[in-house]
Amino acid sequence: MPKQKIYKLLIGTNNKGKLREIKRLLPKNIKIYSTSEFNIKSPSENGETFKENSLIKSKYFSKKTGLICLADDSGLEIDFLDKSPGIFSARWGGKNGDFSKAIKKVYKELNKKDKNWRNKKITARFICALSISYLDKEIACVLGKIEGKISLKPKGKRGFGYDPIFIPKNRKITFGQMAPLQKQKIDHRYKAFKKIKKFL
Repeated sequence: MPKQKIYKLLIGTNNKGKLREIKRLLPKNIKIYSTSEFNIKSPSENGETFKENSLIKSKYFSKKTGLICLADDSGLEIDFLDKSPGIFSARWGGKNGDFSKAIKKVYKELNKKDKNWRNKKITARFICALSISYLDKEIACVLGKIEGKISLKPKGKRGFGYDPIFIPKNRKITFGQMAPLQKQKIDHRYKAFKKIKKFL
């Protein structure tokens, strides 16, 4: 069956940072809608993996609007903290998703586990699951990852979320210090997008 061309696409997120990054990656000929235009609240993310939560969102928002939906679920895994915060990355920021609070919690948990954690290399990775759904039907779901480490303190005011504390592998600066296009060329969302763009 020939692939149907997508001309309209809903981005299933209420996170402005994610929306901005996804918009930059999408082909210019696709008309993009955001969930804020429909005044839809996000669903409960009760999946056990990034992929499951991404699909919960893309199916939910698609059913609510009747549009094909691209949704993202992403987060930070820190090996020293048994891969936390993981799928709970946003929830570490509390009800309002305050990432300055979430970042403080990361350092608090590292200190709790080992006061000398700063003498170790704290390996971590960002993971992004992107899915496309139409109503209840999954069209695609892919994963993108980037390995790196946690910085000794937050650095940089760019990006969003945990960007100021994540130093990608083979780099010396955090995502929070990188120019948006510099980050976009290497990050987890871009890697996932490269896999999913054939469905667009």
